[in-house]
Amino acid sequence: MNYRYLLVLLLPFFALLGCQSEPEDQYTELDLLEYGIPVTIMAPDSTNIKSSDLGGLMKDVTVKGEGNYDLQILASSTNSSDIARAKAEALSNVKGKRYFSKIVDESADGFLYEMQLDTNQIYYGFRHIVLQADQEIIFSQGMTSTLSREEAERVYEAVK
Repeated sequence: MNYRYLLVLLLPFFALLGCQSEPEDQYTELDLLEYGIPVTIMAPDSTNIKSSDLGGLMKDVTVKGEGNYDLQILASSTNSSDIARAKAEALSNVKGKRYFSKIVDESADGFLYEMQLDTNQIYYGFRHIVLQADQEIIFSQGMTSTLSREEAERVYEAVK
């Protein structure tokens, strides 16, 4: 068999595979300022956004979109600029949950974690914390999300 001929036939196939984009590459910037949160995130073009003000103490914004993009953002006032303290508090809250099993990835301002409901049901969640001016903004997966690890990583990266 002529290997050159085979190479010529396979080259366009591999070129097409290399051109496929990841879902997060298709995200666009979404400014959340009109919802009272002064940040910009990456999100799918078509999103459903709901915002509520919880007694003037906290803003709760949910963003849902294609590809199991499910995000909850909580913003509240803070006097602290200590990101390590805010992250430690978030870690403590997550580790105290019933189905928490382990931390999968961690950075200075957030983490990705695993929840194991039973041997067949494993879901992933995250926390990303931003301290901006006098606000603490916490990004997490939606409250009823059942994200795979890849989906959780994709949404987590989109809000960083």
